[in-house]
Amino acid sequence: MEQNLLARIDRLESLDSIRQLVAKYSLALDMRDLDAMVNLFPEDVQVGKNKFGRSHMKKWMDDTLRQQFTGTSHHIGNHIIEFDDPDHAIGVVYSKNEHETPCEDGSSEWVIMQMIYWDHYIRIDGRWYFKRRLPCYWYATDLNKPPVGDNKMRWPDREPYEGAYHELFPSWKAFWASSLHDDEPAVAEPAPLEHFLKTMRNGASDPIIRTR
Repeated sequence: MEQNLLARIDRLESLDSIRQLVAKYSLALDMRDLDAMVNLFPEDVQVGKNKFGRSHMKKWMDDTLRQQFTGTSHHIGNHIIEFDDPDHAIGVVYSKNEHETPCEDGSSEWVIMQMIYWDHYIRIDGRWYFKRRLPCYWYATDLNKPPVGDNKMRWPDREPYEGAYHELFPSWKAFWASSLHDDEPAVAEPAPLEHFLKTMRNGASDPIIRTR
């Protein structure tokens, strides 16, 4: 009984720590505190295909932020967290973002974005970190240009392209590939506890994310 209670308390504390981790990421990113941001990842964080470590991540983030954005604001929404074991978890978190984005002609556009993060979390020496963050984008567009139609990723000075917002979950394509008839449809069993995300993912591979 006592052991079970301690495990439940640990789970609640972990949930709060992971939610704080996501909020800290957004604040550190928007305020350009790159030391604070990279320290939310393990010391051996992978950067690209063959680089590891916080110093490489800091350099990559510095280059990205200086070249692409004058300012940003990330607004966190829905957040679902599931645990593989006491020290490993996965999560999906919505993010609505605003960017002041420079153009080649010297002007700027105010680009709004909707996305979700597909996260893997890890606890090391009692502290939770991002093991990996996979950004899946729905749209990015100038504030005054609604992103209707295809190729919703519309950055200044670039050809529009598709994000990977729906590729994380196979239900999107399955929904549009079929239709329900007049008969009462069969309903799948509810997902097991701690397997809501995994059930929705249904074994799908992680999408390939196109960056700017």
